[in-house]
Amino acid sequence: MPIRRMGWIGLIVVLAAIALLPLPDFWILQLNYIGLYSLVCLGLVLLTGVAGLTSFGQAAFVGIAAYTSAWLTLNLGWSPWVTLFAGLLLTGISAFIVGCITLRMSGHYLPLATIAWGLSLYYLMGNLDALGKYDGLLGITGISVFGHDLGQGRGIYVLIWLCVLAAVWAIQHLLDSRPGRAIRALKGATQMAEAMGVNTLRYKIIIFVLAALLAAISGWLFAHFQRSINPSPFGLKMGIEYLFMAVIGGVGQVWGALTGAFLTKVLEDQLQVLLPKLLGTSGSFEVIVFGILLVLMLKFLPQGLWSLVEQRLPLPPRQMDWADAPDLPARAQPGHGELVLDVRSIRKQFGGLTAVNDISFQIHAGEIVGLIGPNGAGKSTTFNLVTGVLAKTSGEVHFRGKDITRLRSRDILREGMARTFQHVKMIPDMTVLENVALGAYTRGQAGVVRSMLHLNQAEERQLFKQAQRQLERIGMGQYLHEQAGNLAMGPQRLMEIARALCCDPALLLLDEPAAGLRHKEKVALTNVLRQLRSEGMSILLVEHDMDLVMDVCDQLVVMEFGTLLTCGTPAEVQANPAVRAAYLGTEH
Repeated sequence: MPIRRMGWIGLIVVLAAIALLPLPDFWILQLNYIGLYSLVCLGLVLLTGVAGLTSFGQAAFVGIAAYTSAWLTLNLGWSPWVTLFAGLLLTGISAFIVGCITLRMSGHYLPLATIAWGLSLYYLMGNLDALGKYDGLLGITGISVFGHDLGQGRGIYVLIWLCVLAAVWAIQHLLDSRPGRAIRALKGATQMAEAMGVNTLRYKIIIFVLAALLAAISGWLFAHFQRSINPSPFGLKMGIEYLFMAVIGGVGQVWGALTGAFLTKVLEDQLQVLLPKLLGTSGSFEVIVFGILLVLMLKFLPQGLWSLVEQRLPLPPRQMDWADAPDLPARAQPGHGELVLDVRSIRKQFGGLTAVNDISFQIHAGEIVGLIGPNGAGKSTTFNLVTGVLAKTSGEVHFRGKDITRLRSRDILREGMARTFQHVKMIPDMTVLENVALGAYTRGQAGVVRSMLHLNQAEERQLFKQAQRQLERIGMGQYLHEQAGNLAMGPQRLMEIARALCCDPALLLLDEPAAGLRHKEKVALTNVLRQLRSEGMSILLVEHDMDLVMDVCDQLVVMEFGTLLTCGTPAEVQANPAVRAAYLGTEH
């Protein structure tokens, strides 16, 4: 039986046993709070741990749903089951609006923005007469199932932990899916994700809303469990505590959310009893201990406590059950000799500096064109202009007869132009197979909801079959289940080529693929390029290694100081005195 399934069965058995055994009511109460905290921390795992978006305002979303449900129940007599959907709707709308405004920020501006709107919502709750101001709302109806009030003990415990397990199940399936791989690329690899066809801002907003909805479920349960609410549990202090719980458990781990919530709640209760006895005075000394603990965790165990469990119980490799999966639809490739790329007088100015000055060249199907020149010649800028990473000051780019001048990089990818990067861009903690499967993102359709419900398996098998095929195509079949961050530079660059090939491109753009490679790795790269050309692939190659360039390229485009120096075959370029003087060396 798979380890993951055994873990699920064991957890369900333990939770069921807790509900049935005659444990003290105090421990049931503690587990109820741990479950409520876990729901919020699961959202932070997605938002902060996976996507790298720090938020201190999740407690405010808990409060929106809690107050919505409480007010509708008290004033309109609605059933708590109906108010759940009202709370989710209002929280989702609020999160969408806030996300659209704040998620375009980066660096320290985003967490500062979350603090600002978290404080705003807290003071709004505390100053509205309809919400009871800082005294809050009392006498909230409990949750009933078939007329039976779940109360504040074992009944609500079962409901809370059913919600937690459902959330864990859904998030695990989301992260292990097509949109999940796109979400995991948001942390440090957004440029690569955009180049693979991912709308990164859209996914940031989606997971921001999703994290808020998990907080909303926690708020709904909290209101009807407590039977009274006030603004205190929804302020900035609690928002910081939620983030603390996630970090302690492992902010990038789904099970770390539960671990952090459990340890924090248990430790907090114990410290509140022990510290006053030791110090001989009362006070919130547990906050000091938590602060010290957080610093030590960040210093010595930044991945959280759950990472220790994963080191001792690693998940087995993904089972290769996609051999009989149907092939993904493929685009029609251009015929040999057909004009694939037509670059017409493109220019890029940065203020008063002209980095690229009216560069023009063409690429035909089945040929490798090298873009060369000394350092500072403008090669990478030209490369980024062609692929849509940079906006052009003037000029046009036509791809297979279509004007793509104004398209963004993700839209250009969908047209059939895939690229690699000068500095390898990947997701180190994903396997080679998963990294390469990200290249097939635009060839799938499954969205977030479908993935969370585990209804995407047929498509996943197709995507992984394609990823395996491309890895084997370039001779990397033995690395399928290796963690990408463990690869040497040569295999990493080949992995990037496999990922680009997964996009089913008509034109492949390689940005210095031989940089940092050893001799044997360059030989392997040369063989891959020759193989791709023999299969009809068109390639634009930016490279400094002249031996490789002269060996594999059919045509060369030589740049100097942002201008076009000359074009021609390798032999013609080597014979050109201007090229020898500018780049290759006059003596050679």
